[in-house]
Amino acid sequence: MSAAATTAANAAAAAATGNRKANIAIIIYSLYHHVYELATHVKKGVDASGRANATIYRVPETLPAEVLQKMHAPTVPPVPEATVDHLAASDGVLFGVPTRFGTAPAQIKSFLDATGRLWVSGGMMSKPAGVFTCTNSQHGGQETTIMTMVPYFAHLGMVYVPLGYASPHINQVGEVLGGSPWGASAVAGPDGSRKVSDKEGEIAEIQGRRFAEVAAKLMPENVVPSGMAGVETQTA
Repeated sequence: MSAAATTAANAAAAAATGNRKANIAIIIYSLYHHVYELATHVKKGVDASGRANATIYRVPETLPAEVLQKMHAPTVPPVPEATVDHLAASDGVLFGVPTRFGTAPAQIKSFLDATGRLWVSGGMMSKPAGVFTCTNSQHGGQETTIMTMVPYFAHLGMVYVPLGYASPHINQVGEVLGGSPWGASAVAGPDGSRKVSDKEGEIAEIQGRRFAEVAAKLMPENVVPSGMAGVETQTA
């Protein structure tokens, strides 16, 4: 197939799908709402891309009510509870994951441990995945927490999309600031009193926008089959 014919075929496919935007699920666990605040910025970036729409969901809580009360936990974020079906229906997933000793918390692991049917069916194959996080200190596991999510992506066949150095703020060292090439993040402080800063919010928005652009390109209707791509290269 010639390059012109390939372009025409892609245009016809886009018209048939109505130029559908990517559906991004933002799946979070946020006990004290720092991750939820980051999620709102990530969603803002996704929606502003013009390539995708995002919905924030929270994973089910596993701690008993009496324990949450002793921890002075606020009410859960005002978003729907996540189910495995939300993963299956998405074109990409961004996970908001706070740290527990440098790794993902049990609530996130419990949710992902329930994705066995998607593993068996290949329901998440080739879908993009990204992560953002929050820790008490700058060295409290911001990178390792995200790293602990990658094995799940590998076994589900997802494509991990890091933030990279997409924001100039990541290189700044003159102030307390979250954010790394692995993903956006916030520093909550030892007592959790520090709020998400403006710069941390900007980093999260950049991650959301960049992720949306990648997710849109990876949608099945937007991917040129490998055989067709090879023919196009030879005839161009």
